Amino acid sequence: MKRAAVILIIIIAAVLSLKEVDSSNISIKGIASWYSQDDPGILLTTANMEIFDDTGMTCAIWELPFNTLVKVTNVKNGRYVVVRVNDRGPARRLNRVIDLTRTAFARIADLNQGLAEVSVEIL
Repeated sequence: MKRAAVILIIIIAAVLSLKEVDSSNISIKGIASWYSQDDPGILLTTANMEIFDDTGMTCAIWELPFNTLVKVTNVKNGRYVVVRVNDRGPARRLNRVIDLTRTAFARIADLNQGLAEVSVEIL
């Protein structure tokens, strides 16, 4: 019983000593692409097991936890969109930082471009 109490005190002290990270300073720069239900190989569900909806304001990114909100800004025209991480991708071999749904990408760039130079900020 004493051992459990000591462990609990250590855990509480560790949690209280954690400092909140200022995520507003974190930004990832690179190339964004888009994906839709019509693309070959796209599954019916996302990596966090939601039904994939290419009209939703969501994205795929490797570096951030699911449900993180990010602001994706097109550095060429200044247009931005806020999306939620619910999937993993893009394929690492493509050297892209984020995949947006068709609808999210269309808000910041022309779909026919296919790619856009972006800055990704954690909200």
